[in-house]
Amino acid sequence: MDIGAWKEGFFRERPNRFLAVVEVDGGRAEAHVPDPGRLRELLFPGVRVRLRPAARPKRRTAWDLIGVECPDGWVNIDSRLPNLLFAEALREGHLEEFSGIKEILPEYHYGNSVLDFLLIGEGPPCLVEVKGCTLALKGVALFPDAPTTRGVRHLEELVHAVQEGYRACAVFVVKHPGARSFAANAETDPLFSAVLRRAAESGVEVIPYLAAWKGREIRLECRLPLAG
Repeated sequence: MDIGAWKEGFFRERPNRFLAVVEVDGGRAEAHVPDPGRLRELLFPGVRVRLRPAARPKRRTAWDLIGVECPDGWVNIDSRLPNLLFAEALREGHLEEFSGIKEILPEYHYGNSVLDFLLIGEGPPCLVEVKGCTLALKGVALFPDAPTTRGVRHLEELVHAVQEGYRACAVFVVKHPGARSFAANAETDPLFSAVLRRAAESGVEVIPYLAAWKGREIRLECRLPLAG
């Protein structure tokens, strides 16, 4: 996926989770943060960031903050991107785990939730929930970086789907270039960690992919092993 052009600047502060103050073009400006996560390990004063002009010229914030530099490279922090990357890789047939897919239905209503995809192809219908991961410590990608009751609910829906005869997958798109494996972040959200473990034991497939950002391109590059 071509991420498009951007301009580099510097992060200064984050007054709230969707707003950042940045330095760009020699002045200070406000930027939308398209990721509600804490991002504490990434966003600190003075770190280099990548900014894209707002699509609507009269919007309050002139920029979208789409990337943050870390020692291993650049981390994309646009929470809208993981679903797009997964769908692109599906359409291009790049995911061995999802071969033979003939129909991709986004935002599928199941139970009390809207799950990201229903995939139709060979075998039983497959429900997929996609999560973006930006946190990595000592080479281990960790999700979530903040407690997520919504994430727990989605996992519980996937467990129920397996019991009803669906194939069910929790896909984690890891956008931190330093990640070499994946694990649930038990320290930050012990409930999500426990439910993910129970989901895996119940037949939900836990599939992490590394999404590398190279130049203007971001794509799902490889599957990461589960840590531990």
